[in-house]
Amino acid sequence: MALQIYNTLTRTKENFVPQEPGKVKMYVCGPTVYGYIHIGNARPAIFFDVVRSYLENQKYDVNYVVNFTDVDDKLIRKAEEMKLPVPEVASMFIEAFYADLEGLRIPRATANPRVTENMETIINFIHELERKGFAYEKGGDVFFRTSKFADYGKLSGQNIEELQFGIRIDVDARKESPVDFVLWKAAKPGEIHWESPWGQGRPGWHIECSAMSRLLLGDTLDIHGGGQDLEFPHHECEVAQSEAMTGKPLANYWMHNGYVNIDGEKMSKSLGNGVLVKDLLTQYRPEAIRYAILSTHYRNQVNFSAEIMAQAERSVERISNAASNLLYRLSSAEGQSSELRISEPLEQKLAGISAAFHTKMQDDFNTADAITAMFDWASEVNSLLQQSDVSLADLEAAYQLFKEMNGVLRIAVEAEAELLDNEIEVLIAERTEARKSKNWARADEIRDLLDAQGIILEDTPQGMRWRRK
Repeated sequence: MALQIYNTLTRTKENFVPQEPGKVKMYVCGPTVYGYIHIGNARPAIFFDVVRSYLENQKYDVNYVVNFTDVDDKLIRKAEEMKLPVPEVASMFIEAFYADLEGLRIPRATANPRVTENMETIINFIHELERKGFAYEKGGDVFFRTSKFADYGKLSGQNIEELQFGIRIDVDARKESPVDFVLWKAAKPGEIHWESPWGQGRPGWHIECSAMSRLLLGDTLDIHGGGQDLEFPHHECEVAQSEAMTGKPLANYWMHNGYVNIDGEKMSKSLGNGVLVKDLLTQYRPEAIRYAILSTHYRNQVNFSAEIMAQAERSVERISNAASNLLYRLSSAEGQSSELRISEPLEQKLAGISAAFHTKMQDDFNTADAITAMFDWASEVNSLLQQSDVSLADLEAAYQLFKEMNGVLRIAVEAEAELLDNEIEVLIAERTEARKSKNWARADEIRDLLDAQGIILEDTPQGMRWRRK
């Protein structure tokens, strides 16, 4: 089955064919760094990282770019509140963003360009649009002339005449049309600014992505992604700017993830129901947060609640325990036959699980159903481990399939085959002796001490074993 992607532009699933065989150019709009990221920001960060991971699983070389908007009205206001320079505030929240990514088990993108570090590229882009007649200057501001771009509205399905009719308030009289949008904003007194052909100012929001994606990935992207809220006007304006500049498609495939609801209500500032990632990471395992996001198809709205997170924790525990038990059995010489070939029944079962996983992932990255394959894997492994004599080949084949699937989704804890600290080894040995001598008080005391250190003891057919919480 060929990988299919639902393309927002065409409203259909299409076979994915990159411009250059074996290589993918992907750009996803990143955060405006004036605060800590919330779960709404985390959804595209998690999902598009999975897209990248699966493409790499399919042997593509992925050039993955996520930008930082490090100058805009919100950031200027935040800097004023904190009585710090804008770049300092931006850098502080960029570092916080990276910390949250690490906490969520998300590797960094290939590149994270900052607006303030690409000002010359942005100014030159605007200047070229002006030269081509797609932009005009009024009072130090520069606007994009939407009337000259016939396809404005094609991505989001907006009708330009209806848009003009619907704009009734706060229309800038300097605009030729109410739907014209700003490319360059004249600086207000005391604001951070850069010199330009139109005077001191800074870029509008939309232009930055057009300029930086072209600089780093070329005229046409394979995939452009972001949240559903960016479809209009941000991505629509990107299309207009970029295609007016190059005469080529900005992206061949457009992907948009759905909204995040909190306890059944849309997350919004007005409701004050935003949930910060840094706070979630103190309450839940990162794998559970990822599970909660990925257990709903990316184009659908996802609900976030304490009940859903409790269920996610249980689900992660089930898969993680199966992986941990399997790894423990692999690291032990007990209960293993010397057979070097995987048994045919297990080989067929694992092949079926693998096929189901990839079929779902290739159907528009259907992580919700792909997770089912991981549960099927856990059930099969639990049955396998009930056997007293299992070949090393069977154990290794089962673990390799786990590594492959979890390497894409990262929803289970991958335990490491490592020795306990000497102190913990001594405590476990002492507890074993205490139980033999029926010193239950000491045995319970050691169990509680180990529990406080995050160690859980389990009796298995192969003897006492441990795992971390």
